[in-house]
Amino acid sequence: MALKELIKAIAVELVDHPDQVEVTEIASEHNSLIELRVAKEDVGKVIGKEGRTAQSMRTILAAMSTKLGRRAHLDIVD
Repeated sequence: MALKELIKAIAVELVDHPDQVEVTEIASEHNSLIELRVAKEDVGKVIGKEGRTAQSMRTILAAMSTKLGRRAHLDIVD
């Protein structure tokens, strides 16, 4: 599973409007920037209390990207 699909799969399960989840990946040779866009009313669900959900998603992304020999960063765009 690619990094982009991993983040999308997680986000779709968290939000009330899964049809509005958009994930884009800007990749270079060893780095990836994953941008996650959700409906305005779902941003809080993706970030979570004190940012815990977002941090958990970043931890999973880091583990997966390390396995692939890459570095990845997740931006939640509102």
